[in-house]
Amino acid sequence: MERLTYAVCTKNMHMQIIAGKKRRSKVKKVYLVTLCTCLVVIAFVSASVYFLRDEEKEITVGFVYVGDASTAYTSNFIDAQEAIQTKYGDQVKVIALNNVAEGTESEYLQQLVDAGCDLIFTTSYNYGTVTKEFAEKYPGIEFCMATCANANEEPLLKNYHTFMGKIYQGRYTAGVAAGMKMKELIKEGVITEQQAKIGYVAAYPYAEVISGYTAFLLGVRSVVPEAVMTVRYTNKWNDYRTEKQYAKDLIDEGCVIISQHSDTAGPATACEETAVGTPVYLVSYNQSMEDVAPTTYLTGCKINWEPYMMGAVDAVLNDRVIEKSIKGTVNGNDIGAGFEEDWVQMLELNEITAADGTAEKMQEVIRQFEQGKLDVFRGDYVGADPDDPDDTYDLNQGYTENEFASAPSFHYVLKDVIRIEE
Repeated sequence: MERLTYAVCTKNMHMQIIAGKKRRSKVKKVYLVTLCTCLVVIAFVSASVYFLRDEEKEITVGFVYVGDASTAYTSNFIDAQEAIQTKYGDQVKVIALNNVAEGTESEYLQQLVDAGCDLIFTTSYNYGTVTKEFAEKYPGIEFCMATCANANEEPLLKNYHTFMGKIYQGRYTAGVAAGMKMKELIKEGVITEQQAKIGYVAAYPYAEVISGYTAFLLGVRSVVPEAVMTVRYTNKWNDYRTEKQYAKDLIDEGCVIISQHSDTAGPATACEETAVGTPVYLVSYNQSMEDVAPTTYLTGCKINWEPYMMGAVDAVLNDRVIEKSIKGTVNGNDIGAGFEEDWVQMLELNEITAADGTAEKMQEVIRQFEQGKLDVFRGDYVGADPDDPDDTYDLNQGYTENEFASAPSFHYVLKDVIRIEE
């Protein structure tokens, strides 16, 4: 009887333990379900508040331009500005200041600061020093400086940023198109290999300019190895009359390809006004010149500023770090990118003037850039710094452009194949 009682008690206890475990299991499940539900609700509410905050937040963005919509360089920035206005509407108030001469930018930057700007874009190389001084003085405002390379120099400022597209890629690709045309002219007997001459109208002997025309020449020489180049500096970014005259002079010297790193349609007009029968073709920069020079324009390239500028606005609206919000090659507070992120674009190809197969060849070159397979600054060349002839560089060892900054750094004039004309 005792054994039976003990067995029954033991069985009852075991059943109670099992029942207790089941109850605890059910309580635990209820607790977990409740916890998960709470977390989902919290996440939903937080996200709703976050996005509601973004939609309600308004900022003021300032732009300082060295030119206006009539100049190719500034026109590209204005395209990005208008894209921002279209996307954000009243959420982003825009203040744009045009035709701000280098050296006078301080008073205009102060105007934007006084107007309550949260983000200011400055767009000409020589604005860099003053823009950084303003960033140091006003740490609550984000300053984004195009084409400059001083973001990672002392003093390092969280609110000062630099950016630029890897335009040497576009220059090289445009050079390939020009080389295709030269090759066609040679094949047809219009010119000889010894007459494969390029004329280049350049603004200043800065690294940005030297890097660009070097990449362009190397693109041409990848197709026509005999090609050489003559460069003339205007010492101004925007001077229609001088640009046109220098292009005309280069044409008179026998140049059959004209290109430029300057801001006006002067070179295009010079090409189009050349006497019928004179072989000359134009490769533009920043803006298509097909309307200006329909019978001589070939192609061109430009920087697409929209990915960076749109990304910077979005970052400020959402209280995020700019360099963590934009795709590209990041070096500290500097970002750059090329064809792979659509920061560099080719302008339309003029099918009337371009050599057969040019479009396909250009696409092939662009794919190589996108895949990181094209090494532009390499070859049997020696370059010299124009400010220090003893500073030379042998391109047999290769040179990686934009390795440390988005702004170009290659500043060596290639001996024997590039001539600087005073």
